[in-house]
Amino acid sequence: MAAPSPAQVRALRAFNRLWTRRIGVLDPYLGSDFSLTEVRVLYELAHRDQPAASELGRDLALDAGYLSRILRRFEREGWVERAPSPADRRQSLLRLTPAGRDAFEPLQQRSRDEAAALLAPLSAPQRRELLAALARVQALVDPLAAPAATRTVMLREPQPGDIGWVVQMHGEVYGREYGWNAEFEGLVAGIAADYIRNFRPGLERCWIAELDGERVGAAFVVRKSATVAQLRMLILAPAARGLGLGARLTDECIAFARSAGYRKMVLWTNSILDAARGIYARRGFRLVKSEPHHSYGHDLVGETWERRL
Repeated sequence: MAAPSPAQVRALRAFNRLWTRRIGVLDPYLGSDFSLTEVRVLYELAHRDQPAASELGRDLALDAGYLSRILRRFEREGWVERAPSPADRRQSLLRLTPAGRDAFEPLQQRSRDEAAALLAPLSAPQRRELLAALARVQALVDPLAAPAATRTVMLREPQPGDIGWVVQMHGEVYGREYGWNAEFEGLVAGIAADYIRNFRPGLERCWIAELDGERVGAAFVVRKSATVAQLRMLILAPAARGLGLGARLTDECIAFARSAGYRKMVLWTNSILDAARGIYARRGFRLVKSEPHHSYGHDLVGETWERRL
């Protein structure tokens, strides 16, 4: 394979200088006291399920000593907790605490806002062209990540037919995986109908998740009171699991509720829904009430969870 020419090297370096300037890497990152690396470590801790420090260092290509200093700082701030790995007692698993998530979430929202501002001046065709070019760059420079990079994930506003799909997906998934009867689908249909009839712009929101152009998930924020928002109807199709979409939908709900001025977020779930409960717990929700009930053809334990915003 021929070596790159000096002109090619200059072109790549010129693009790097442009891009680092446009995304603010040369300034205090996201207007905070954090370095870019520290924010990236926080991001990984927020979106992974208790990684080991060695895993983070390998995936981020960080020097072990440098990463150790970052993690010690986070521990002093009360943002990170360690637990012994059940598979290897010599390793510690890392978990972002609720305080750590509170420190990270404003940075994540600021990053979203900056990305939106970068895309805002472009027309819809220009945005598609830019994002396709970025996906192509990622596939070329990191071929091992190419299969994931070529999958298109989008969170969007609902369109006609989407809310009916949400009801259908709840009925299908919970019927197939838990044996719940049509009573549950009727409950979801009622919640969905109330959302449409009583929708309050700026105070309530729905996200539809698409994977490669197909609907695969949804989540809703509804107003419970002037100060309390409720997370409702979080659903993910089996084909989309393992991609972090459930966590991403939940993060969007939390960020929206905070920006809308709510001071607390609540949700209701059932004790057998382990995956969803794990997402909620890792985002600072705490279980405040449990109550047995017989619904959807089964004996269940309903749970109320909440977190401060």
